[in-house]
Amino acid sequence: MARTTPGVRLLPNAITVLALCAGLSAVQFALTGDYLLAIGAIGVAAVLDSLDGRIARMLDATSRMGAELDSLSDAISFGVAPALVLYVWQFNGDRIGWIATLIFAVCIVLRLARFNTLLDDTEQPPYASEFFVGVPAPAGGLLALLPLILTQQFGDGWWSSGVVVWLWTVAIAALLISRIPTLSLKTVKAPAKAVAPLLVGVGLLAAAIIQYPLIALAAALVLYLAHVPYSVRRYYWLAGHPEAWDVPARERRAIRRARSQRRLGLRPPLRRRVAGAARRAVRMPRHEDQHVARVPRTHPPEPQGRVSDHGRRRSWRRIGLRQRGRQD
Repeated sequence: MARTTPGVRLLPNAITVLALCAGLSAVQFALTGDYLLAIGAIGVAAVLDSLDGRIARMLDATSRMGAELDSLSDAISFGVAPALVLYVWQFNGDRIGWIATLIFAVCIVLRLARFNTLLDDTEQPPYASEFFVGVPAPAGGLLALLPLILTQQFGDGWWSSGVVVWLWTVAIAALLISRIPTLSLKTVKAPAKAVAPLLVGVGLLAAAIIQYPLIALAAALVLYLAHVPYSVRRYYWLAGHPEAWDVPARERRAIRRARSQRRLGLRPPLRRRVAGAARRAVRMPRHEDQHVARVPRTHPPEPQGRVSDHGRRRSWRRIGLRQRGRQD
């Protein structure tokens, strides 16, 4: 196995430091009143944060120092920086607003500390690697800036009032330290047939970001919040179906459909046999002089005098009607 050179091993840590610098620069942009650059700096920090870990695993350059540096960078870029940007924008000099920013920064640090402890937990079920516990730090930092993003795009509104921004910041802080499972994109695998459509989607997304950056970012954040109920449902479904832990997604869908059919008491349609029987019945000749094979009876024949009456009663019952009472 080829060894990784020291210069290459330094690359993931350099990307982490760049993410840290981008997050801190957002505070400087907010102090000068350039909130668009502040939002863009935190967005760049989120992109760099998603790259450093993947590059470290690809180059086999993971280290304990890199993991600790990544956590400290996330605490500043997505905890301290968004909190200060919101404070400068909406809560400048307000003590209650400062409380909201403190709550948000503390929750980010607690969320990262719990994430580091879960990395060493070897008793987790196999499906736990597909989910985060709570909202991850980059998503939380950008979600906290959603009122600012809407204000920069559409102007002042109910989303820019102090009370709404305060409640929104505290709510996102609660999502950060919650136990709500959210999907992890690290374990998502695209099939070979979906590569071309995904590349087209990436091109359309890049065009939307270039032409309408704030609208595209706001839409992505809203879609991320909308996926949380689906993530919770998928997590608890996997928890109750151990047979689906180690199977691909296509087989999981088949298991889910089979379970739903059994729960509703449904049976798969007998398409070929029903169609074949109907086709033979239609093709059967109806001539009076042709002998038709008789079906052997499973019950003894009735007396001859009662056959017509009994057959009449059974025919009425077969079509679901009641025979009208006779008049004496």
